[in-house]
Amino acid sequence: MNTRRDNPDGPEDIDAAFAEIVADLERDSTFARWPEDVPSDRAANTASAVSDAAEVEPQPERDAGPRDWTPQPDEEEEHFVPPEPPPLPTPRITTLLGIAVIAVGVLTLLVPGLAGMASSLSMPLGLVLISAGIGWLLLRLRQGPPSSGNDDGAQV
Repeated sequence: MNTRRDNPDGPEDIDAAFAEIVADLERDSTFARWPEDVPSDRAANTASAVSDAAEVEPQPERDAGPRDWTPQPDEEEEHFVPPEPPPLPTPRITTLLGIAVIAVGVLTLLVPGLAGMASSLSMPLGLVLISAGIGWLLLRLRQGPPSSGNDDGAQV
């Protein structure tokens, strides 16, 4: 099946090369064939096998495709109902302390006369209090799951 002849880039006649490949494949009996293409001596053997399979499973119509399927009227769709979420955990005292420091910092910025200090001092103090509260909350943030002795597998 050498159709290259003297051309190193490919066959001179692609249609002839394709026809040769198809002829080789048709001569090979290891490939599956359509029932209509089976020779008559093998047709009797495969016809009995096809009839046995037809008794077991009904054959779909040839024109029917996967999009032609319609659900039976008695089939009901099940809708997923998620479980109730667990209750929110109660905040720790250290968390409440960090939030309180942020609130005092915001009040110091917005209402400097409330603490009885000058506005030149209240702005830096308010910014420091807000930064300290945010830093405190970030440092108290949990880095991972609680380190209990029993490990139940993967975490999502």
